[in-house]
Amino acid sequence: NRDQVLNFIYVDRYDKYEDAMKKVEEIRENTVVIKLNIDITKQVNLINLHVVMESGDSKIIGEIVYSNRNSMYINIVGEIQGEEFIQGASRKPSFNALVRLIKLDEISKILGPQDTRFGTILFGTSNIYKGYRINVLVNKFFNSHFGIIGNSGSGKSSSVSYMIQSLFSSSNPPINSTFLFFDAYGEYTTAFSGFNSINNNINYKSYTTNLASRSSLLRIPAWLLDLDDLALLLDATSPNQLPIISKMLDLVPVLKGVSDTTIRVKNDIIARVLLDVLLSGKDSSKIRDQFLAILTKFNTPLLNLETKIAQPGYVRTLKQCLYIDGTGKLQEMELIVKFISGYILDEIVNISEEDKNIYYDLEDLELAMDFALLSQGSLTNSKVNDTASILSVRLHNLCNNSTSELFRYPKKVDANKFVEDLITTSDGKLCQIINFNINYIDDRMAKVIVKIISRKIFMKSVNDDVRASHAYHIIIEEAHRYVQKDIDISLLGYNIFERIAKEGRKYGVFIGLITQRPSELSDTCISQCSNFIIFRTLHPKDSSYIRDMVPNISSEILMQIKNLEPGSCVAFGSAFKIPVSMHFFLPNPRPLSANVDLCDVWYRKNGNVEVKEQEQNASIRVGENNVVI
Repeated sequence: NRDQVLNFIYVDRYDKYEDAMKKVEEIRENTVVIKLNIDITKQVNLINLHVVMESGDSKIIGEIVYSNRNSMYINIVGEIQGEEFIQGASRKPSFNALVRLIKLDEISKILGPQDTRFGTILFGTSNIYKGYRINVLVNKFFNSHFGIIGNSGSGKSSSVSYMIQSLFSSSNPPINSTFLFFDAYGEYTTAFSGFNSINNNINYKSYTTNLASRSSLLRIPAWLLDLDDLALLLDATSPNQLPIISKMLDLVPVLKGVSDTTIRVKNDIIARVLLDVLLSGKDSSKIRDQFLAILTKFNTPLLNLETKIAQPGYVRTLKQCLYIDGTGKLQEMELIVKFISGYILDEIVNISEEDKNIYYDLEDLELAMDFALLSQGSLTNSKVNDTASILSVRLHNLCNNSTSELFRYPKKVDANKFVEDLITTSDGKLCQIINFNINYIDDRMAKVIVKIISRKIFMKSVNDDVRASHAYHIIIEEAHRYVQKDIDISLLGYNIFERIAKEGRKYGVFIGLITQRPSELSDTCISQCSNFIIFRTLHPKDSSYIRDMVPNISSEILMQIKNLEPGSCVAFGSAFKIPVSMHFFLPNPRPLSANVDLCDVWYRKNGNVEVKEQEQNASIRVGENNVVI
């Protein structure tokens, strides 16, 4: 069995090399140089194996990192004290220490036990100690933020899929967990959708941004978009634009409301805008045109173009009073100003919470934006118009774009109910895995949606009566597209991902960043990750970034990650006592992350007819000017 094989390998090596490696030649900083007494060229490869430098009750553990014909160089990685391995090089071995290869029971103190017991999750097998199973403590890996880094095709998606499958196919699945996957390519549905059949208490739920799908379309209520959400959605670039968005939000309940209070407030705002126009000093025809345009678009039962103005001897409508005489003047200017002034309130009138808490959509927001611009003096102040007009254009484009469907919610809910519906089944059961397929929208809109949903999850956790009573893991595929060094901090004062990275742990909100370009990630987010799984990474800029940003990474690890085969990685952090080189098991079923098979595309299919194997293996005869198959 496996344990017998492992015992044979390592005990045999220990017996064979005990004499060969027993002399400590030199100790320099963290490196110990061992004098060899054998011909190393006739031995098996010992690089990356661990040794024990034992003297009395001291057991210093080191990793063989370099060797020549005469000497072996060992980096100290920690110490075994009793039954526990302590990471770090706080002590150095003595020159009389016995140096030997590590034994199996000592390996288990470093890499963990071989059996996948409760509270652990199986990742794969060691690349150094072939066949040794790597089991990781759940509470060490998932109780902090983590980063999974590697080039395209290195095995990131397959390994994440296996990790989650391993969690939920165990005899004790985490039925109270919530994993929210932001799936950039729609890869994970095949890997996760079968969970519903494993255990009645495990539920999987998927959303899509494919507008052709009505049943599982991801929708976000427009009335739950607050100032910060709308600033991101409208791609605001200056803090000067925020007051316009805030004013727009304040005006939506005024425009939609039908109570006496809201109508009085609406009349007040319209009247103030109309007075600004009347007293602007512009040409009378321009004043009349703007006056007509405003009251045509914004009016109430009490204040509109057909509102009657009674004078001694006659009654005229407000529209009729906008007559321009032969001299080019508004004949009833004084009368109109006096009449409009009657709608201006002498004191601030507060709208009730009931009137504020109303249902509205993107079109209502667009109307409120126009109203906000008028109330801020956009007709008479070109600076206000220039600052805010871009927001109005973007909102108008959104309302008239197909993606507006993503912000049409079928029922009235508050923020907590929205999150609750997001993570539960139709009959109220908790979903452990929620997958958001954001493959069908552009990167800018996808980034905004990822931020909005992440923020809703975080704010719900912050406002829970019992802190961290539930844990949320936000896993972001292609994180370099969404978790970036944005202008959010200068615009809003914070970046939601950076806030989660810094504060999320105490509220039970964690992020997992899956990326092939770590150098494009937010520095704050990646520096807050406590665990890293790094697959093959070749780009010099990314390698340098990993070296600078990731704590406790050595030059030896950086060299390893350039030469890893698909599925192999180097894992380190709080869940690993030492950096571990391992190979992940393959998930079953696998995600849709494989590269295109050109042989299949080019040769195996001819229209809908599959090419027969014997035809594919036909001999090729090359002539002088032609090729005959």
